[in-house]
Amino acid sequence: MTEPNMDLAHLGHVEILTPKPDESLKFFTDVFGMTESGRKGESVYLRGWDDYERATLKLTASDTTGIVHTAFRTRSPEALVRRVAALKDTPHHVGWIDGDIGHGPAYRCRDPDGHLIELYYETEWYQAPAELKPALKNQAQKYPARGVSVRRLDHLNFFAVDIPGARRFFMDKLGMRMTEQIVFEAGEQAIWLTCTNKSYDLAISLDHSGVPGRFHHVTFAVDSREDVLRAADIALENGVYIETGPHKHAIQQTFFLYLYEPGGNRVEIANAGARLILAPDWKTIVWNEAERKKGQAWGLKTIESFHSHGTPPAPRKEAAE
Repeated sequence: MTEPNMDLAHLGHVEILTPKPDESLKFFTDVFGMTESGRKGESVYLRGWDDYERATLKLTASDTTGIVHTAFRTRSPEALVRRVAALKDTPHHVGWIDGDIGHGPAYRCRDPDGHLIELYYETEWYQAPAELKPALKNQAQKYPARGVSVRRLDHLNFFAVDIPGARRFFMDKLGMRMTEQIVFEAGEQAIWLTCTNKSYDLAISLDHSGVPGRFHHVTFAVDSREDVLRAADIALENGVYIETGPHKHAIQQTFFLYLYEPGGNRVEIANAGARLILAPDWKTIVWNEAERKKGQAWGLKTIESFHSHGTPPAPRKEAAE
């Protein structure tokens, strides 16, 4: 087994598209309780109250939905140089950008499914204005006590048509570890990858539509299961569509709630990060089809839309005449 290079420090930020920018922004600020930290062009930058970086979500107005790019911060400038060297002469190479609100120069590449990945080191630590200064100096910002009040960006889930290719890219080129996996007789169905001591930072699920590069969901963390239950009540009060949950996943044991934001992207609230992978020789947990048919941890069947709804929407297949 190739030793993970551990050059990635953590998931840094995600950019998603929305055809309803005003409604989506209201959702993330009023329902999720995030704080706006900048604007540029058609984009608004947002953060959870204890994210240390200036922005972890970039919300961009568009005529469609989906994901634009996903960014990982590296552990050092030297780590960034190593990852660029591993990628620049491969089909994954895209090139450098000067930076964006909240971070410096970034190298861009694409995974085998076409998802745009950004790697950077230089970043802007969030400086809370006077009205958001926390009482404790080791906290990024005052607790907002607004809506769900999500704490931080936790993880991301891609749809992909090439799971083996994605696994090789993120493990061999970016140095992530695979903690859990679903394998049916027909092949790999999903993988969970980490670059930290959390049980996962990125999940990738098989897209049965056959359309590459789609987005499944982004997850923001809260402190407890009770916060997830409260989030369901807040969603109900605000007319937000609840797709499934609150409940507990069998894989990774995350306590979850899945919602659709107004633009149509799936988002998750979870007490994620509760399980830590401390073992340096962790062996990937593999789940088979019979085990997955049992549903989630307490028997709730996985809702069908979880396997089909992704953004942007896949073209409808015409019925055979």
